[in-house]
Amino acid sequence: MEALRPVTRTLLRDRACAAIRDAIVAGEIEPGTVVRDAEFAERLGLSRAPVREAFARLVDEGLLESKPQSYTRVTPVVAADVRDAAAVVGAMHELVTRAAVPRLRDADLDRMRVSNVRFAAAVRAGDVAGALRADDELHDVLVRVAGNRAAAATVARYTPLIRRLERRRFGEGGSCRSAGLHDRLIAACAAGDTESAVHVTADIWRSLADLADPD
Repeated sequence: MEALRPVTRTLLRDRACAAIRDAIVAGEIEPGTVVRDAEFAERLGLSRAPVREAFARLVDEGLLESKPQSYTRVTPVVAADVRDAAAVVGAMHELVTRAAVPRLRDADLDRMRVSNVRFAAAVRAGDVAGALRADDELHDVLVRVAGNRAAAATVARYTPLIRRLERRRFGEGGSCRSAGLHDRLIAACAAGDTESAVHVTADIWRSLADLADPD
């Protein structure tokens, strides 16, 4: 019965980490909030061990901060941290775009186009969560096709820090960026124009770094 294997602690930790990360990025758990493993274990239907492991990972990712024997709490949104994260994530996206463009197939381009349609519709509807999901889906096509695990891990590690500020700015009355940059990116990819695709990618992530600039 090889299929009947126990669910590993790592999988439970990953589930807990994803759920807590999503809640922090969405603003459901506000900066400064003290988090307790017992409370989250109950809410998630898990034991405390995988929740503690999830907390440790989120501390490493910069979404939580911990003082031993005192507290674990959600970090504040710090503009300098967001700028640093955007610079790193942008560099990784440029790298994967350069690798992915020559490998893209029609089905990949179609996925990007569909994601951009969703993105534009969400922007028009003021659906920030939907817009950011669609944005992730579009760029994830390039990350997947590039096949660079180190770049993919770095993008996954730092993107939540950027998304948290995006959600806050849009919630304060800001506007999502236009789908026009995505249109340009997709057109360059479809034409096999790697340099143009990388240039547009740089423009996209530069605009995200600009969110962290003081008004």
